[in-house]
Amino acid sequence: MLILAPQPFYQERGTPIAVRLLTEELAKAGYEVDLLTYHEGQPFEHERVTLHRIPALPGLGGVKPGFSLKKIVCDVLMLIKSIKLLRKNRYRILHAVEESVFIALLLYAFFQVPFIYDMDSLLSRQLTDMFPWLARCSGFLQWFEKMGMRKSKGIIVVCEELQKQVQKDAPAVSVQLLEDISLLNGEEDQASVDDIRQDCRITGCMLMYVGNLEKYQGIDLLLNAFALLPHGQGQECSLILIGGREQDIIKYRKKAGSLGINERVCFLGPKPVRLLGSYLRQADILVSPRTQGNNTPMKLYSYLASGKAVIATEIPSHTQVLDNDIAMLCRPEPAALMAAILTLANDRHLQTQLGQAAICRAEERYSRQAYRKKLQQFYLKALGPPA
Repeated sequence: MLILAPQPFYQERGTPIAVRLLTEELAKAGYEVDLLTYHEGQPFEHERVTLHRIPALPGLGGVKPGFSLKKIVCDVLMLIKSIKLLRKNRYRILHAVEESVFIALLLYAFFQVPFIYDMDSLLSRQLTDMFPWLARCSGFLQWFEKMGMRKSKGIIVVCEELQKQVQKDAPAVSVQLLEDISLLNGEEDQASVDDIRQDCRITGCMLMYVGNLEKYQGIDLLLNAFALLPHGQGQECSLILIGGREQDIIKYRKKAGSLGINERVCFLGPKPVRLLGSYLRQADILVSPRTQGNNTPMKLYSYLASGKAVIATEIPSHTQVLDNDIAMLCRPEPAALMAAILTLANDRHLQTQLGQAAICRAEERYSRQAYRKKLQQFYLKALGPPA
C-alpha cells in the first residue's frame, strides 16, 4: 500500500505522530507500506516500511501546520512523486491522509487504484475558517470534499462529529471511528527530566499546556484568562507552556509581559514526546483552551492518561471526548476560563477525583490495543489480509 502523508515527517506534533502510529501498526499487521511525505523531517525506519520524500526545492523550508502557499507547492510535488511511484509499483490501495484525498481522487481517475480517506477534519470548513474570502467558493469546496468521501473505499475519522458528517454525506461508504491514543508509554518515570517547580520557582498550583502555539489552540485566551486571576489567589498559580516554534514563543512571551504575568508564566519550548508523561505528571492541572475546530486534539488522550485534572473549553473538539465526569469544561471566554482555573486550583479533592476518573476512561477506551484492533478489523474488511 502507499500512504500519502502531506506534512513534514517525522516531527513530534499531532498529525505526524498519528501517521507514525498508523504506519507502524499496519506494518506490524503484515502489510508492506510505502510512505510518501514532504522533504523535511527526522529520519524514520521501520520493518516493512519504505520512506519516500518529495524533492527539496529552494524556498520550501519550514512548512507550517495549516494551509499555505508552500504547502500547496509541496502537495503538487507529492502528486508528481506519487504518479512516479504508481508507474513503478502495483499498489493494492492508497491511504490518503487529510488533503491528500484530492491527490488520491486524481490518481483513482487515471490509475483506478482504490483509496482510504483518513479524515482529521472537514477540509472545506478549515479552509473557509482560515481564509474567509473563500466562503464564496464554499459550495465547490464541499462538493469536491464529498466527492472524495463517496469515491473512497472506506473512511477513517478521528472523532464522532466527523463520523456523523460522513454518514450524512456518504452513507454508502464504510466509516471507522479511530480515535487517537495516549502517547504515554509508562517508561517516562524512569527518565531524568527537568524539575519544573525548582527551575521556575513554583510554590503553588501548577497549570500546564502542551502543544503547538498556533492561533486556534487558544493561547491568547489562556493568557488573558490567567491575567484575570484575582490578586492573592492568582499569584499562587503558575502557568507552564511546553511546545511551540521559537517565533511563537517570543510572541506570546511578549504578550504575557504586556499583561503583567510574565513572572508567573514559563515557556519551556518543545520537549521529546518520550518524556511527555514525566512533564505532565509534574503539573496539578492540564489545560486545553482551544477556541475552534471539530477534531479532537491528540494531547487530550495523554492528558487523560496522566491522571491529572483537566480544564478544557466547551467546544465540539473537546466535548466529543470529555464530559463533566472527567474534566472541568467552560465557555471559551477569558472570564469563564479564569473561573474554572480558580475553582479547580482551590479544590484538591476535585483535582484528584477528576484525575482518577480520567485515567480510568483512558485505559478503557483509548489504549494502543483498542486502536490496533479497530485498525486491523477495518483493513481486513477493506483490503483483506496482507499479501
